[in-house]
Amino acid sequence: MRDQAEKLRLKMENPKLARSIAVVSGKGGVGKSNFSTNFSYNLSKRGARVLIMDMDIGMGNVHILLGESTQHALSDYLLGNCGLEQLVKSYLPNLDYISGGSAMTSILDWNDLMLSRLLNAFETLQNAYDYIVFDMGAGATEWTLQLIEAIDDIIVVTTTEPTAIMDGYSMVKYIHMNCKDKNMYIVVNRSLTLEDGKFALKRIKNTAFHFLQENLKILGSIPEDMNVRKAVQQQKIFSVLYEKTAATKALQDIVETYVLGQEKRQMI
Repeated sequence: MRDQAEKLRLKMENPKLARSIAVVSGKGGVGKSNFSTNFSYNLSKRGARVLIMDMDIGMGNVHILLGESTQHALSDYLLGNCGLEQLVKSYLPNLDYISGGSAMTSILDWNDLMLSRLLNAFETLQNAYDYIVFDMGAGATEWTLQLIEAIDDIIVVTTTEPTAIMDGYSMVKYIHMNCKDKNMYIVVNRSLTLEDGKFALKRIKNTAFHFLQENLKILGSIPEDMNVRKAVQQQKIFSVLYEKTAATKALQDIVETYVLGQEKRQMI
């Protein structure tokens, strides 16, 4: 399986193909999937072709947040029960998604054949998109680590709660210890005040640099916003439903910071 992961990494490092982004968190409940969908939407609004892949297999909620129902999930493709063309679903212009499924009946044991099918899918999908956003399951496993090894950028999502900050730092440490030289970004979600968000961002950044010599890139913070909850209840992307709300404006700033950083790095 390691050999397959190395092949995947080499394929995804091709600069002419889609840039890959893994959105991770140290724990559940920090709004990671909501961030992934809205981040992807705002990328697509800039004219980029974006695909969201829900990697929380059997417990995914991307399709739920989008208000969509799907016949096939990623596990079906990995097990050979459907083709790639049946898996990719269009949501909005320039924005597609792949469901992780939410009706897990048994544990999916990864093997070389599944990883090979995933590799083949990525080879095809990278030619069709500018960005592929992987909404990873909360926490860390051997499988997620292998995928992260192949991905260009990692965005760690946390909140201002002390336990979430510690879990976010633990995820940063885990990735740092196992995957060297990764572009890692940090986002704080659901901050009660601007000061709380800045404090949490600086705390994680400074801790990572002090103990790991890891220079995290700050993307920004997203304020607590009742319109986000309303959008979740209506199963709509809040950036679509509430275009002028505070959380949407924060997401737009985060995407701009990310894209400008990419453009700057490409010029170096």
